[in-house]
Amino acid sequence: MKKPFDVRQVANLLLDFCDQDETAITNLALQKLLYFSHGRSLIQFKRPLVGGYFEAWKFGPVHPLAYKAFQSARDKPITFRATAHNPITNVGRMLEPIADPDVKRLVREIGFQYGRLTPGRLVDISHARNGPWDVIANKARTSVALGLRIPDNITIERFANLKVSVTDTARAGEPNEDTPLT
Repeated sequence: MKKPFDVRQVANLLLDFCDQDETAITNLALQKLLYFSHGRSLIQFKRPLVGGYFEAWKFGPVHPLAYKAFQSARDKPITFRATAHNPITNVGRMLEPIADPDVKRLVREIGFQYGRLTPGRLVDISHARNGPWDVIANKARTSVALGLRIPDNITIERFANLKVSVTDTARAGEPNEDTPLT
């Protein structure tokens, strides 16, 4: 992996793997899977997987560009792929598929490990106490947190705190769509 990928490319790859596994993914679930993939890349490869940034939203980390790309799916399973849009010509184009075998393996593992969990379970994992989202959300309650961005150094430092709970039901219930944290 040389430079971070466009988050929409990684999202498309995740969706392709989940489709192969016959797993339906909503935008809310996709955001968590993208964040888990990015965090794993930071730990495993010592490099960010995607460019841009994740923000602490109500139901966990969200990448604004990926959210916008799939926003029209709302709370339904995503059945399309993100495209790039040229604002000057107003023409969309397909994004180049990711060929890097290490990235494909990492994304496939995340999809396999977490893709079948309900959105509520994914939210529970992303909200783990002392995890990256929790640290930023708590910081916002007591001081200034610029745009509620989750910096990569916080992800690296706190990613190990994300654990899968063993309960049958999600603490957060089953949310449909995410919204910015207010």
